[in-house]
Amino acid sequence: MSAQQTPAKTAVVTGASSGIGAATARQLAAAGYHVYCAARRVDRIEALAAEIGGTAVECDVTSEESVTRLAEVVGERLDVLVNNAGGAFGASPVSAADSDEWRQMYEVNVIGLMQVTRALLPALVATGAGAILNVGSTAGRIAYEGGAGYTAAKHGTQVVTETLRLELWDQPVRIMEIAPGMVKTDEFALVRFEGDREKAEAVYAGVAEPLVAEDIADAITWMVTRPAHVNIDELVIRPRAQAAQHKVHRT
Repeated sequence: MSAQQTPAKTAVVTGASSGIGAATARQLAAAGYHVYCAARRVDRIEALAAEIGGTAVECDVTSEESVTRLAEVVGERLDVLVNNAGGAFGASPVSAADSDEWRQMYEVNVIGLMQVTRALLPALVATGAGAILNVGSTAGRIAYEGGAGYTAAKHGTQVVTETLRLELWDQPVRIMEIAPGMVKTDEFALVRFEGDREKAEAVYAGVAEPLVAEDIADAITWMVTRPAHVNIDELVIRPRAQAAQHKVHRT
């Protein structure tokens, strides 16, 4: 590299194989970042990395060994971490809750977020202007019937974010959270309802314009590209049709 060239800024996006993660990887790449696309589905992240000139890293955020490997690939310096890996599994009331589904949600939305953050924090500090953005949810702010496992996990995401901001107050790292409301992606609702497309489509039935992954990616890119002294603590983003978690205009 010549003296005139400046190395590209780098970003890690977890859960980059689809939805918000893939869209965020694309938009960060368009903004000039070299993006490490981290996810379990290797075929998808390899295709994405080839498309955007990034690096595919197979990673299961719930595995410490896998996360350690991610940190090794990233190296000593990192500008942006987007903790996007997450998910909702099932919609049973507490009285009929599936313990394994609850454990899975906590593992990926809270433990996984912690493990990735812990592993990559030294590299973020090393840049002198790192940024951590956690993808939470409006479910992390209000309860609703059938969502206790997911809302508990996303409340966990929010509280971990707030705690990090307090603990890293004297370090050169910004700590942010985006909390999307109704976002229609290819997989989120389908995964939640175990492939039942009718139930998945019912979530968005009659909503003329739910948010899409690109809307969230656009907001994430804006948040992390503010000047280093500007911290967007949290951004709640919903479609215009969703006035609140329970109040959605359907035609």
